[in-house]
Amino acid sequence: MELSDLEEKLNYHFKQPALLVLALTHSSLAHEPGKESDDNQRLEYLGDAILGAVLAAELFARFPESGEGLMTKARAQLANKKSLSGLGKDLQLGQFLILSKAEESCGGRDKASALADAFEAIIGAVYLDSGFVAAQKFVVESFEKTLDGFNVLPSQTNPKGELQEYLQSNSHIAPEYRMESFSGPDHDRVFECSVSHEGKLLASGQGKSKKEAESAAALAALLQLRANEKL
Repeated sequence: MELSDLEEKLNYHFKQPALLVLALTHSSLAHEPGKESDDNQRLEYLGDAILGAVLAAELFARFPESGEGLMTKARAQLANKKSLSGLGKDLQLGQFLILSKAEESCGGRDKASALADAFEAIIGAVYLDSGFVAAQKFVVESFEKTLDGFNVLPSQTNPKGELQEYLQSNSHIAPEYRMESFSGPDHDRVFECSVSHEGKLLASGQGKSKKEAESAAALAALLQLRANEKL
């Protein structure tokens, strides 16, 4: 497949095609003997910052009643490696990655980290090619289905009840909470709890008490489930 095919999938055509090539160049190639070259890590750094800003603005506009903490958690779930690698798979980025022979031989084209990094690097490349508005448009279009799935952000007052209601729409089995660890002195303990459903780990969370940690885990699970609905 040609890069023009990828540009069609991106719904963006580069004025400087070399930027797209750089965005697709995996770090492994920079260390291959005789083929030392720049890689996409700097573009990934830039794209990550732009992605965070655009998603923050979208969540701020869509959920005027939500607080800073909840929007921060929602943004983290939208832009985690699983979400980004899923978007990379949808674009078939693996076919276009420029890898070292060693990286390709060990399945580098399908690695979630490589797909996620390339996706963020493309955001950075679009920004350098056409500016922030173009990069913003690309991000919003890429996340449109997922953002639309966030019709309502979970409640911070009763996330455990909301998670149970969400899960019981498809299953009669209730979620299970488990204390994973605690640390710190007696007067300043930090607890970590996980929540699972039908044997599958959904998320974990931390808090100053077991109850608070369970609520944090439930909130993280809700955000992850809703983000995954539209992937």
